[in-house]
Amino acid sequence: MEKKKVAVPLVCHGHSRPVVDLFYSPVTPDGFFLISASKDSSPMLRNGETGDWIGTFEGHKGAVWSCCLDTSALRAATASADFSTKVWDALTGDELHSFEHKHIVRACAFSEDTHLLLTGGVEKILRIYDMNRPDAPPREVDKSPGSVRTVAWLHSDQTILSSCTDMGGVRLWDVRSGKIVQTLETKSSVTSAEVSQDGRYITTADGSTVKFWDANYYGLVKSYDMPCTVESVSLEPKYGNKFVAGGEDMWVRVFDFHTGNEIACNKGHHGPVHCVRFSPGGESYASGSEDGTIRIWQTGPLTLDDSETVSANGSVDKVKETADEVSRKIEGFQIADEGKSKEKDEAVEESS
Repeated sequence: MEKKKVAVPLVCHGHSRPVVDLFYSPVTPDGFFLISASKDSSPMLRNGETGDWIGTFEGHKGAVWSCCLDTSALRAATASADFSTKVWDALTGDELHSFEHKHIVRACAFSEDTHLLLTGGVEKILRIYDMNRPDAPPREVDKSPGSVRTVAWLHSDQTILSSCTDMGGVRLWDVRSGKIVQTLETKSSVTSAEVSQDGRYITTADGSTVKFWDANYYGLVKSYDMPCTVESVSLEPKYGNKFVAGGEDMWVRVFDFHTGNEIACNKGHHGPVHCVRFSPGGESYASGSEDGTIRIWQTGPLTLDDSETVSANGSVDKVKETADEVSRKIEGFQIADEGKSKEKDEAVEESS
């Protein structure tokens, strides 16, 4: 009789309120990192591979809606309901800059070259701050038609995209002219917009639909109806053959990119899933929920004897190294060993 495959996630505790945004750094010489934004006003930085807590950025006075790291993972940025976006030193946790706004800031994103920071929120204004001249007033892009929900850079920082809380569609702006060059039409408000790692696709979630758009010609490539209202979606970065989606039914589902068929359904969260993101190498993905936890799931779920993984197409691969061996290799910050084993024990308890 075949063993039942059970996905056991790493469960990351620490936030006292819902987790509303997650962001993975690219792979750096020190490994890769995961930053989380929560309504508890305290964004956290973690080792992206093990989920171990590295530090908490302290200083916001309201819910933090968005978070990101620059390409080298040396700086973090957070957007908050306290009417500010803050930039932090990701090594020390020190606040480097605080950019004041006139209303709630919902979204922020570093440019690929790390020199610029884009922000948007309830003010309906997209602002671009120059990180080389942080005291200079920001450049304001033509007024957004609605309250800004998401922002991102594409085309080597020549284009920015934004979606709104109160209307459908994704707007693409030419950075030089500051004008909208294209609108990707959707029925519902777009709650998640991600540019794929290779720059080929824009992945969006609106209502219960996931759409993939050509990032260069802006045509609709694929559109799939989901089993429930989906708040966040992320495309696997290495092969682009699957995507993960999370929403109000508390489950984290994996789908085949080419057919839209469901490959896996991960249960474990105790509240709606607000954000999902693939790690930069595609070997795992993280989900953040109303329940205040982050769960890191292996893309090929470990079998119960932990010596084999099942890849999406059902073939079985031997695991080359255990998680402990990998984490020992990662340089940089490490939490105490007791904390690590405790978090793993809790992960097993919670998912059983």
